[in-house]
Amino acid sequence: MVDVRWLDDDEQRTWRSFLAAVHLLETGLDRQLRRDSGLPHAYYQALAMLSEAPERSLTMTRLAGLLRSSPSRLSHAVARMEADGLVRRRKREGDRRTTVVTLTDTGMERLERAAPGHVSEVRRVLFDVLDREQVDRLREISEAMLGALDPGGDEPRYQVR
Repeated sequence: MVDVRWLDDDEQRTWRSFLAAVHLLETGLDRQLRRDSGLPHAYYQALAMLSEAPERSLTMTRLAGLLRSSPSRLSHAVARMEADGLVRRRKREGDRRTTVVTLTDTGMERLERAAPGHVSEVRRVLFDVLDREQVDRLREISEAMLGALDPGGDEPRYQVR
């Protein structure tokens, strides 16, 4: 029998508050983006990663890693974004096994139109309710959690370059 370290009342309250906040944050950001730009949050994140990459291009493997997405889920999303003209796919020259995804001008324009509303919502629900010390602490906490959840992940965690 495994000896379980059960959560005490304070830990349980923290855990449940954290889960509720993460759920409502993701749901709210997705709802805002769909309403204002027609983009799901997952597509916005992919377009943003591509926009920051050299030549606005990344391999599917690299993009999946940055997004913490499965290759199959990303492949489906990229196919839909490609059908909408937001990205294009091509095989890497000299390596037919590697697929490169590139943000199109149309995709960049769509991202640029979506970004102000998205950033305003992120600011409203996160940064405007925290002081500078809390923001620094949240980043430290998030990075510590990412270290446990994704020990082989990219450092710094969300920078492409």
